Amino acid sequence: MKVAIVGLGLMGGSLAISLKKLDFISTVVGSDHNKIHQQEAMTLGLVDKIVEFEDVKNYDVIFLVIPVDGIIAALENLRDIKKSTTIIDLGSTKTKIIDSVPQSIRENFVAAHPMTGTENFGPTAAVENLYTDKAVVICDLEHSGEAQADIAKKIFSALKMKKYFMSAKSHDRHAAFISHMPHAISYSLANTVMNQENKHNILALAAGGFRSMSRLAKSSANMWEDIFRQNRENLLEAITLFENELSILKGHIENENWEEVHKNIEAGNRLHDILD
Repeated sequence: MKVAIVGLGLMGGSLAISLKKLDFISTVVGSDHNKIHQQEAMTLGLVDKIVEFEDVKNYDVIFLVIPVDGIIAALENLRDIKKSTTIIDLGSTKTKIIDSVPQSIRENFVAAHPMTGTENFGPTAAVENLYTDKAVVICDLEHSGEAQADIAKKIFSALKMKKYFMSAKSHDRHAAFISHMPHAISYSLANTVMNQENKHNILALAAGGFRSMSRLAKSSANMWEDIFRQNRENLLEAITLFENELSILKGHIENENWEEVHKNIEAGNRLHDILD
């Protein structure tokens, strides 16, 4: 099986590392509009070679690991692929992508979102085992061709990912709460502190709590602007509900209602009964 990866940043580069280890995949090539990314990917040995976007049509499996708007544009340019080709996108929002897939290649297409990543980006951020033991959400699989669905499941299983299946609409709402809102909060936290504290105080006093919560603020502005735009309605709902929760806690602190503050904290503690 020959694989082409469009987009050689953190996610695409890490995917290439893992795919090259699978015995049923003979070739992994990459395509990226960024010349520096091309050079870095080759220097790091992430892919066997760099190809032009037009050439990815000659491969059995095409992974689209680029921002959502780029995925939609790429799909328009893949209308003439072979009937046997499998296209798998790894975009962070799903509804708009799925709605934009040309009907002539809908059966070729599998919509997926690996729930993994780091705050770093670019080919130099690629790491081994980024996908291992992580969840991957596969959306609206009933509209994909049987062969394409089987190939996608085979690859994700070989990567040792935990597969979950749901509708694109459900995915986007859940992702707004679990992934997109935390990024929005991290950016806002970073900006709040930067606007109040000088850099020397930040360096001297920032401990584990602040570093953990602000880590996501390193994430790519280009990518996350795109995600926020594509999932705007769900994100706004999530932010509003978060603001409501923060307002409740603020009110208890203002009123020195420490018993309610304690209950609020304990309620939050229960999250880790699920996560741990």
